[in-house]
Amino acid sequence: MSERSDRLSVFKTYKLYVGGKFPRSESGRVYEVTDSKGNWLANAPQSSRKDARDAVVAARKAFGGWSGATAYNRGQVLYRIAEMLEGRRDQFVREVAEAEGLSKSKAAAVVDAAVDRWVWYAGWTDKIAQIVGGANPVAGPFFNLSTPEPTGVVTVLAPQESSLLGLVSVLAPVIAAGNTAVVVASAESPLPALSLGEVLATSDLPGGVVNILSGKTAEIATPLASHQDVNGIDLTGADAELAKELEIAAADNLKRVSRPQAVDGAGADWSADPGTRRLTAFLETKTVWHPTGALGVSGSSY
Repeated sequence: MSERSDRLSVFKTYKLYVGGKFPRSESGRVYEVTDSKGNWLANAPQSSRKDARDAVVAARKAFGGWSGATAYNRGQVLYRIAEMLEGRRDQFVREVAEAEGLSKSKAAAVVDAAVDRWVWYAGWTDKIAQIVGGANPVAGPFFNLSTPEPTGVVTVLAPQESSLLGLVSVLAPVIAAGNTAVVVASAESPLPALSLGEVLATSDLPGGVVNILSGKTAEIATPLASHQDVNGIDLTGADAELAKELEIAAADNLKRVSRPQAVDGAGADWSADPGTRRLTAFLETKTVWHPTGALGVSGSSY
């Protein structure tokens, strides 16, 4: 059958990813997304305060099941995400190239690094407790054990310059540690993040564990920073002025705040070894005392 020269292409409709579903913005607003040369790419949904609140509700609902899953199971899920992202490699190479003004070969390297980053954190899920937890030596007939627990619902402001690798680098450790996330995508380059929602939906990740919003960073982040049911916030994608405002708002319910580091700014090398800093940023330490059960007057114990 010959190709029809008059056929119209089917343009991709980008939507938010909230609670495992793909809603349009509650406000009905969209904004134009352009490539590095100013050419139109798509209309992205412009999230509202209501969208942000809905995302928090979804994240809170999913927290019990995700934090209660075994660390090994979380690792399997993160590895599955890597598999699904690898299967859509060509699409993400194109989107990253357009978003960041990269050549196809450089964009391919970025996508490959993003896949590898998911695998990296998948391997850490059942090992991080051995790094930050353990038995503490105490004076007396007691076991004293410290174990890490997830903080809860975490708002993640994705890097503005790195639309996929930077996003994965700040998101993956949050959920690897057992938290659930509300992600605010790069304002200028949100399309790879919104497409990542489609990858998450087709992996084994339960709905609500990750929720992805696009739009104006300050407009979305401000209500999230003051939201009483958000337990932590990663300010990587905020500029210095906005980060200060959000940190003040976050203090109202004693949110755990991860401040932007020098290595997170414009031109940051997100392909560098990530270490464990982000894995431990949203972990709390629970310490439990338990009597050893001293036996008899001799004081022997087990």
